[in-house]
Amino acid sequence: MRILGVDYGDRHIGLALSDPLGMIAQPLETYTLKDKKAENAAFFRGLVQTHGIERIVLGLPLRMDGTSGTRAEKTQVFARWLEQNTGCPVVLWDERLTTRQATGIMQAQSVRIEKRRSVVNQIAAVLILQAFLDGQANDAPDSPVA
Repeated sequence: MRILGVDYGDRHIGLALSDPLGMIAQPLETYTLKDKKAENAAFFRGLVQTHGIERIVLGLPLRMDGTSGTRAEKTQVFARWLEQNTGCPVVLWDERLTTRQATGIMQAQSVRIEKRRSVVNQIAAVLILQAFLDGQANDAPDSPVA
């Protein structure tokens, strides 16, 4: 089962995709929202169909104290829109500090500033999705030792 990871922004959306086994997240692309909602809906429906996506994990930007603010509320509205337009269940996942982590990773790898802007959302989406996948793996019952 493939899972789509999403780092939602006002204009740019980072996307990541799991491997078919749902174990590893990899960057997919950065999507720039269009003015026409129908175009955005068609894009996400196409992603779901092309990649066989069965679930979407959307980063929820909570405040550091865990409370919900304006940004989190906008993200929840987007989650409902995404679920209605793709038919896929959307899971909200705590994304606190993922953009900062993504920036730190790129700095450590000496990625040029111009390149960072184009991929920071993708890396944040990878971090969100990988945390979700790791959480799912930790919740799975232990397999018997042979």
